[in-house]
Amino acid sequence: MSLSRLLPDRFTLTLLAVVALASLLPCSGQAAVAFSWVTNLAIALLFFLHGAKLSREAIIAGALHWRLHLLVFACTFVLFPLLGLALKPLLAPLVTPELYLGVLYLCALPATVQSAIAFTSLARGNIPAAICSAAASSLFGIFLTPLLVALLLGTQGDGGSTLDAIGKITLQLLLPFIAGQIARRWIGAWVTRNKNWLKFVDQGSILLVVYGAFSEAVVEGLWQQIPLSALGGLLLVCCVLLALVLLCTWQLGKRLGFSQEDRITILFCGSKKSLATGVPMAQVLFAGTGIGMLILPLMLFHQIQLMVCAVLAQRYAQRPESVAEV
Repeated sequence: MSLSRLLPDRFTLTLLAVVALASLLPCSGQAAVAFSWVTNLAIALLFFLHGAKLSREAIIAGALHWRLHLLVFACTFVLFPLLGLALKPLLAPLVTPELYLGVLYLCALPATVQSAIAFTSLARGNIPAAICSAAASSLFGIFLTPLLVALLLGTQGDGGSTLDAIGKITLQLLLPFIAGQIARRWIGAWVTRNKNWLKFVDQGSILLVVYGAFSEAVVEGLWQQIPLSALGGLLLVCCVLLALVLLCTWQLGKRLGFSQEDRITILFCGSKKSLATGVPMAQVLFAGTGIGMLILPLMLFHQIQLMVCAVLAQRYAQRPESVAEV
């Protein structure tokens, strides 16, 4: 295992640089209002391109493997929230109450798409099933995450109802996604050809949200409110949560009789939480409130999951090929 696989990638380093910039030069006042409009437009563009990239064939292709998808969804939207609640008496004292709310928000999010598929591919798992599960998780999360946020946090950020939260998500995220699906017949090939540089739209929208969120949080005194011990505690909380989910997903796949390729897919799709979806969704769900502290656990968990899963994927990739794979 190369040491480089354990080091933060360029995007993570850029993310840290943006947090540092927001800490030193936060955006405030009328500039923050204008910046918020730009961020909302970038988020809409992000989900429009997601819709244009995802073919309807890919959505339908893996749908027949319903047992695997059901287990992945259960891990993403049931196991994670239950662990978040069950571990609260043990882990909440390690961090501030606000940070643990961020942990609960993390538990309510859908799975990643790109990294789950990439790790499944590297580990020689069931790639078509991974594509379908990851894409469906992201899509269903638009509706399930606001419901889980209401149950876990007891709020939708601005005091509205769960239906209001779903309405906001639908308007700002789902409609651009559907528009992208409709436009796919005309721009799908162009999006595919230019996917290497279009990824900067994904990353750019996240960076905009993170800068805006941390600017607001810094103005409100974020770093004065979080002691160094709480940051160390948050690291431990994220590690414990990820370790338990990885153990549960692997054991459930094994005990329910899935093949090794399917178990690998369940492991990588069922243990992930999406930074790309979670940060923009927090911007919508918690509009009018500071989300800097809320997304801090997600940012930390995201990097830990990438590092750990890189090690696991490389380990599974080194196993001998079975007859079925040859």
